[in-house]
Amino acid sequence: MASSSSHHIRNICVFGGSSTGKEKVFLESANYLGQVLAERKIHLVYRKSSLGLMGGVSIAVFLGGSQVLGIVPKALAKRDIIGKIIGEELQVSTMSD
Repeated sequence: MASSSSHHIRNICVFGGSSTGKEKVFLESANYLGQVLAERKIHLVYRKSSLGLMGGVSIAVFLGGSQVLGIVPKALAKRDIIGKIIGEELQVSTMSD
């Protein structure tokens, strides 16, 4: 008899836009995704931005009590175009690192 194993996702990487899109439902969905991740104690890794859809997901995860790790290229980290830091930040030389 084959044994079944139970896997629990602990971390998830989400990539989305830094704008909210044209429809309100996009941001609502991003917020809902963040809430679900936090409820399930799933940690978020994302392309750091507190703006738009990425901001919606990251803020909801953070406020829900799960860990948030934002990845950002050093060149963008020095510029004020990605918004505030949500959770922890990891600066990389490029996004292909």
